Amino acid sequence: MATSPKLDSKIPDGPLDQKWTKYRSTVALVNPANKRNLEVIVVGSGLAGASAAASLAEMGYKVKVFCFQDSPRRAHSIAAQGGINAAKNYQNDGDSIYRLFYDTIKGGDYRSREANVHRLSEVSGSIIDQCVAQGVPFAREYGGLLSNRSFGGTQVQRTFYAAGQTGQQLLLGAYSALQRQVGMGAVKLYARHEMLDVVNIDGKCQGIIARHSVTGQLERHFGHAVLLCTGGYGNVFFLSTNAMGSNVTAAWKAHKKGAFFSNPCYTQIHPTCIPVSGEHQSKLTLMSESLRNDGRIWVPKNKADAEAIRAGKLDPNNLKEDDRDYYLERRYPAFGNLVPRDVASRAAKERCDAGFGVNGTGQAVYLDFAFNMKYKYGKIEATKKGIENPTEAQLDEFGHAVIKEKYGNLFDMYAQITGVDPYKNPMQIYPAVHYTMGGLWVDYNLMTTVPGLYALGEANFSDHGANRLGASALMQGLADGYFVIPYTIGSYLSKEISTKAISLDHEAFVKAEQDVQERINKLLSIKGTKTVDYFHKRLGKVIWDKCGMARNAEGLKWAIEEVRRIREEFWKDVRVPGEANEFNPELEKAGRVADFIELGELMCKDALERNESCGGHFREEYQAADGEAERDDENFAYVAAWELKEVGNWELHKEELVYENIKIAKRSYK
Repeated sequence: MATSPKLDSKIPDGPLDQKWTKYRSTVALVNPANKRNLEVIVVGSGLAGASAAASLAEMGYKVKVFCFQDSPRRAHSIAAQGGINAAKNYQNDGDSIYRLFYDTIKGGDYRSREANVHRLSEVSGSIIDQCVAQGVPFAREYGGLLSNRSFGGTQVQRTFYAAGQTGQQLLLGAYSALQRQVGMGAVKLYARHEMLDVVNIDGKCQGIIARHSVTGQLERHFGHAVLLCTGGYGNVFFLSTNAMGSNVTAAWKAHKKGAFFSNPCYTQIHPTCIPVSGEHQSKLTLMSESLRNDGRIWVPKNKADAEAIRAGKLDPNNLKEDDRDYYLERRYPAFGNLVPRDVASRAAKERCDAGFGVNGTGQAVYLDFAFNMKYKYGKIEATKKGIENPTEAQLDEFGHAVIKEKYGNLFDMYAQITGVDPYKNPMQIYPAVHYTMGGLWVDYNLMTTVPGLYALGEANFSDHGANRLGASALMQGLADGYFVIPYTIGSYLSKEISTKAISLDHEAFVKAEQDVQERINKLLSIKGTKTVDYFHKRLGKVIWDKCGMARNAEGLKWAIEEVRRIREEFWKDVRVPGEANEFNPELEKAGRVADFIELGELMCKDALERNESCGGHFREEYQAADGEAERDDENFAYVAAWELKEVGNWELHKEELVYENIKIAKRSYK
């Protein structure tokens, strides 16, 4: 298979472990005086955006940052719980840069670029050093060393964490760095601004159109380069663990202006979420994957027991050990409860579909801490205290204290949401949409197919393949912002030093603003009978049912036609109240859902095109006899990059994935 001539990944020559070092030593530079004349727009202020903006401003560039929240501190990065990976080998358990690289490639089911993933692994240790220097309060061992815990898909402990609020603490570190630059005048922050289009001039991205969400005013902004750091598109499913404001609009507008969209069917389903409880919900709540360190996942062995639990006639605490099916430990003895997310999610679905689910809907399994809390940590603490024969009550007390210290805020959150005390009862969990591995196609420099337009963090496709390992999202966002883009952007901006700021009256800016205004006017003029949420829920159900944890050709073909019907009905019958020039959340939501509808069709088209199962893409027709995913490396070892011709019509371009440093094998966690 040959890579499309429209795709140039710009991967440096040389041995894998020297590519990034050689690149940094030879990439073109911009001298300090010229940096002061170059303007960079950063859209999004989460980990990727805040770290990139702070770093570029520190280097001397003039930076503008746009976020639709009232503060960068409200970016969705704040919701990450479990931790951030880095290959520091603090536990002396055999970790290394190569092992992190290999685990990430394998975890992504051999569908990501070698060079990008190795670079990510190389800079991972520097991220921890940077964040410690900023004062991020990572958990520490008794002696003061940083603590690590395990995450799915690995057999080493490499995940650094701050209780169950790692994302919040990392974001506060990046936010502090950003605000320092704001205070110095190097960064201009535009809060409550949503990017609604990019502006291309002479074949290069030269600016954006943004809407002030309070006044409704449209604004034009010039930039020598534009960085999209706007997160993923999980809310296409309506119900997800994403913040309700998370959307695909910025990336989708870039796609409609020439940026190829890659691997949209690669969606991560997180195995440990609080189950859906009814039609009233607007989002789902994640319970950190770190809980799988000490929680054991199980369902009853006998359907009669499952039915009794669902009917409220049997307390799960009273079910004997021999009557419990610890199905991950049974099926995957080498990794047990720490298999990757896609494997754990499909296994939970299989047990529930077979009739062993444990809540009222039958769509839940147990995550139980009783055994480890009492007989692991309880005994350890008793030994520390010199108690040779602790009582059951003492084991409970000691274990409770350890679990509270490690996971206390997560347990409190579960209790507040469900009304169930997880210290005394097993948690109920079920898979839910969490992260999207697909995104805008980028080369090694993180540039899209539009010169001058970059995508960082979850907004791009580059590092995770078909499945992201837990604790790697924070790693990628900060790697891109702190340690990658400060080097790679010089390759482009060194050629732009003679480009003067383009007048905001340029016809391209005028045309882009007119197009945005016309779309807003159209949404407001329809005055139909259905709410925006009505269409969003319909879309989400179609995508979840037909392009969620499992897909098949028949369902995907139906879904494509159904999404097209939804799009047609939306533009005829949606009702958007309010006016354009005011604070109008329904108008913002309508624009985002319109983009989700178009994206939904491409997701199904991409899933239909990929006749294999890999990672988060599980085609029911392509599975092994034991129910595991069955890849087709001969025909599908490529990145799918879709070029938009017109709405509903895309051309597929393929970037061949070549593995020179690892042996492709069946992904086994047994």
